[in-house]
Amino acid sequence: MDKDAINMGRRTLVKAAAAGAATAATGGLIPGLQAAVYAAGSDKPEKEEVRIGFIPLTDCASVVMASVLGFDKKYGVKIVPSKEASWAGVRDKLVNGELDMAHVLYGLVYGVHLGLGSPKKDMAVLMALNNNGQAISLSKALADKGAVDGPSLAKLMAKEKREYTFAGTFPTGTHAMWMHYWLAAAGINPLSGAKLITVPPPQMVANMRVGNMDGFCVGEPWNHRAIMDGIGITANTTQDIWKDHPEKVLGTTGDFVKKYPNTARAVMMAVLEAGRWIDASLQNKMKMAETVADKSYVNTSVDAINQRILGRYQNGLGKTWDDPNHMKFFNDGAVNFPYLSDGMWFLTQHKRWGLLKAHPDYLGVAKQINQVDLYREVASAMKISVPKDVMRTSKLIDGVVWDGKDPAKYADSFQIKASAA
Repeated sequence: MDKDAINMGRRTLVKAAAAGAATAATGGLIPGLQAAVYAAGSDKPEKEEVRIGFIPLTDCASVVMASVLGFDKKYGVKIVPSKEASWAGVRDKLVNGELDMAHVLYGLVYGVHLGLGSPKKDMAVLMALNNNGQAISLSKALADKGAVDGPSLAKLMAKEKREYTFAGTFPTGTHAMWMHYWLAAAGINPLSGAKLITVPPPQMVANMRVGNMDGFCVGEPWNHRAIMDGIGITANTTQDIWKDHPEKVLGTTGDFVKKYPNTARAVMMAVLEAGRWIDASLQNKMKMAETVADKSYVNTSVDAINQRILGRYQNGLGKTWDDPNHMKFFNDGAVNFPYLSDGMWFLTQHKRWGLLKAHPDYLGVAKQINQVDLYREVASAMKISVPKDVMRTSKLIDGVVWDGKDPAKYADSFQIKASAA
């Protein structure tokens, strides 16, 4: 896009955001808003109907609520949520154009961009959808033998020498990486000391029920569902592994962003407004839980969703606690910025576990994928604060600090990794 087009887009977004702010408190729509916003004509979304794939998980909520509450119409688009069966299906439909965008795993987007286990396709992360809110579950059978966290699991595995099976949801995705990291932090090599399988999120509980795995990492509500069904316990939340970690993103192809930049901005604004609405009140969170529990979306009982989104946790063994670092969709804008260091972290883990054979250009790849400038335009128009630095610093469960400054050194620094398998 040339500078004149970008500046015109910014002016339009400011008008849209101002109009949106006037109705944010009630979620109502202003009659004739679309005509007012797009008076300039050339700033109108190029594609007015946008098909967005999602997997039945609580963290699809901002995409779903953007559609249900009409925030999409406010910005001149119609979001059509499309329920998908697996992350592999989401990947394939994004690549072939059946889906315009998706609620998708951060690491999946990076994997496709680099051609890991799939055809290579330029990809884009428009924004983060949520932080936190996943968990690692262990079977009740393991818990009954004393394995209730990483260290006690390692002790049991050393004692009972058999094959242990753990599940993630996609090879390059967040849950696979959380499971790998968590096992390694407990001294268990996930490549040589365990068997790792891939299971779609909604099938996790059923698979554990019939004994197909000893543990799994997945998003909610399936960890809480395992407790409700009496077949699993929560060993760790993912916010225990990395506080405020990146999780799902709004992903699309690089081609889509180039061809439909106004559409991308409009969808981002609608989803941001939905995330802000969810996080705004207890009442909104409960309304969200009621909505996404429906069979059209997550297809579970409301009580499987509505506790952990409020930070009310139980581990299935009698312990209950309030976790301030529960799933967040907006958190005053802190959630949604597409930090380059977040994307780079997944690449370091792909290298650590042998998915990448050589070090990539970590920063270069992140700059290609994460649409930082586009996000800044949208956030500025909506008066949402944006961090100055594209990197952030975090300390993970094993005490190792990640800051994005020397990713190759970081990836090679771990004692337990693919080369040690």
